[in-house]
Amino acid sequence: MNWISNYVRPTINSLFSKRETPDNLWTKCPECGSMLFHREVSDNLNVCTSCDHHMHITPRDRFKALFDGGVFTDIAVPTPVQDPLHFRDQKKYPDRLKAAQKATGEKEAMLVAEGDMNRTPIVAAAQDFSFIGGSMSMYVGNAFIAGVERAIELKRPFVMFSAAGGARMQEGILSLMQMPRTTVALQMLKEAGLPYIVVLTHPTTGGVTASYAMLGDVHIAEPNALICFAGPRVIEQTIREKLPEGFQRAEYLLDHGMLDRVTHRLKLKDELTAILRMLTGLPPAVAGDLPAPQDEDEGDA
Repeated sequence: MNWISNYVRPTINSLFSKRETPDNLWTKCPECGSMLFHREVSDNLNVCTSCDHHMHITPRDRFKALFDGGVFTDIAVPTPVQDPLHFRDQKKYPDRLKAAQKATGEKEAMLVAEGDMNRTPIVAAAQDFSFIGGSMSMYVGNAFIAGVERAIELKRPFVMFSAAGGARMQEGILSLMQMPRTTVALQMLKEAGLPYIVVLTHPTTGGVTASYAMLGDVHIAEPNALICFAGPRVIEQTIREKLPEGFQRAEYLLDHGMLDRVTHRLKLKDELTAILRMLTGLPPAVAGDLPAPQDEDEGDA
């Protein structure tokens, strides 16, 4: 046995050999191409630190940033029949659901939760575009209605973060039926005198835009979000004309009166708080974690 070859040389090589870098430490911005350290991107709520491009963020990560201390409670959602049409294209629909659940770690394309946002109690729902394009399914309809019913029960405002490619083709007409169902639920919310705020994120299209995404009391969008029913490529092919630059983007819709605000993701929490406290008649939120300062007379008493 050669001690130098079998022990000393491997030991030296292990000390000075190039260590492999994990693949998930860096993220490439799809807009400007900058390589961003994953922790830096996460701390900035998945907004590029170079060009301010708003990248995809999961509903759970969004809620952790939205609710005080990242604490919120999931709202239970009735589970519908999984594959009512026995739909199959290149693969079976249940197989697509299982693959999406494994990739996202979520049960379906919408997450509904309750909690406090800057000490303002709310109920919120958010769609996940990475789950089959955030498409509107029977479960998504059930989740939306469950959130509205919980908001009415607790007498809280309802905030919706939309991100969808439209109806889910694998559920056919049953998916399209969620449009009137959610509209009726919003009428119940309106009759209860509770605010409904919609935050449209990239992209919000199809049947979602044609129903609950455009029925809010206030419509806010993230910068450069695509918001439409039919996409720009479909429209260009139909009318055979070149569309204006930025057509159907958030800033374009704001200029043409379809939105109330375009707000940076890092400022959304404070803006939502200010709007909801005005609509519900609550006093302005106090900055920081300390309670509101008392008057001297009240303190002496």
